[in-house]
Amino acid sequence: MNRDSWQGPLIRVDEYRWQIPKSFRTGMKVPGLIYADEELLHHIRMDKTPEQVANVAHLPGIVKYSLAMPDIHWGYGLPIGGVAAFDINAGGIISPGGVGSDINCGVRALTTKLKIEDIKDYIEEIVQALFYAIPSGLGSKGRIKLTKKELEEVLTKGSKWAIKKGYGEAQDLLHTEEEGALPNANPDNISDRAYERGLRQLGTLGSGNHFLEIQVVEEIYEKNVASIFNLKKDYIVIMIHSGSRGLGYQVCEDYLRFMREVSEKYKIYPPDRQLCCAPLNSPEGKKYHSAMSSAANYAWANRQCIMYWTKEVFGKVLQASPNDLNIQLLYDVAHNIGKIEEHEVAGKKLTLCVHRKGATRAFPAGHKNVPEKYKTVGQPVIVPGDMGRSSFILIGTEKGMEETFGSACHGAGRLMSRTKALETTRGNKVIEDLHKKGIVIKSASYKTIAEEMPEAYKDVSDVVNVLHEAGICRKVAKLRPLGVVKG
Repeated sequence: MNRDSWQGPLIRVDEYRWQIPKSFRTGMKVPGLIYADEELLHHIRMDKTPEQVANVAHLPGIVKYSLAMPDIHWGYGLPIGGVAAFDINAGGIISPGGVGSDINCGVRALTTKLKIEDIKDYIEEIVQALFYAIPSGLGSKGRIKLTKKELEEVLTKGSKWAIKKGYGEAQDLLHTEEEGALPNANPDNISDRAYERGLRQLGTLGSGNHFLEIQVVEEIYEKNVASIFNLKKDYIVIMIHSGSRGLGYQVCEDYLRFMREVSEKYKIYPPDRQLCCAPLNSPEGKKYHSAMSSAANYAWANRQCIMYWTKEVFGKVLQASPNDLNIQLLYDVAHNIGKIEEHEVAGKKLTLCVHRKGATRAFPAGHKNVPEKYKTVGQPVIVPGDMGRSSFILIGTEKGMEETFGSACHGAGRLMSRTKALETTRGNKVIEDLHKKGIVIKSASYKTIAEEMPEAYKDVSDVVNVLHEAGICRKVAKLRPLGVVKG
């Protein structure tokens, strides 16, 4: 597809919303809606991402809008930063390209009892120790060697498997989306190749934009909410960003091939073949959803194990007891997932399959799926930036629930392709630049560091500001990086 700049219509709704009208192209069932300010919209136009927003609007059963968060950029089929919900009882579909290749790539944030002065002399040592304790990089293998039977249990129980094996505490489940496991997983629908790739990768970061980052709370915006979230100025927070590793990628690859034929069977002809899909209520749709759920559960178990070893490293380096550290899970959010949820649309309660690809769930106060501890304020929304700039903790709002099916951005969003980044800089130059800012970095590859340089991303502060000003989320805290392990 030609990826020159977008020339189609973008009608300004207000300062932070832009609509692609349903009349733009025959076959669009709903309008497209993009959240951006004028500067971000300029970048969004440049890689023709609105074309993908319009393409998604053609899919059966879609309701309200084909949505795009301000970190949106070009993806496979559905754009990264795209959100779309489909009415299951009206032929609504599920699409592997709409979910994404790294199924349940997600982020968990950990709060601590540590102030910056407690660790400032140990950051380099901690980063080195984390790098050696938690394998990272392309194809990396972890310490956990699973049998096929054990892997089946991981795929069905997710985080619960990890905690049963001693990698964490039962209370961690309460602060994990879906309590760390989707219920309809079926490992029988996972290929032998996916099994093979998953046997040795549990407890590994992976490559690309995955990371483990030590941060300090730099600014508090809402003191009451921050207090409930245990976020305090000058205290240390840890973020873990990883997914379902090679297993999830294989599930996506297997089902993309499968769905190309299935789409024709159901006479679904999307404008982009990458959006091949099936009705979720069909045998094929249910089969993919159960495989996707299995991969999502693997990802939750993966992050649970990484969290356990992270706590171990901090204890060893600082020679501190668990009580001294008090490292607790704030929340774990999923990206790249298709969730069955109830939402109100035009005054009716509908059962929807909500695709969030490079997007995060952001439920408001009082919602039944918000943990009891956060019920009065809303679900924590974790939005990491690039390795040289800030990250944010937000909360969901009622307005966001009404407009975006309770969804928010998942990060900064790429401005520059990995190839372009490699042409622009070298990994050791990025390391030098980050050291000048007081940020320690360790990676398995100089190439990865170059690909992930800060300039390759939008400024996450701009991305978050759009959703804050649009009322979709509210800012709670800003976090500054101190040390980073890159995948």
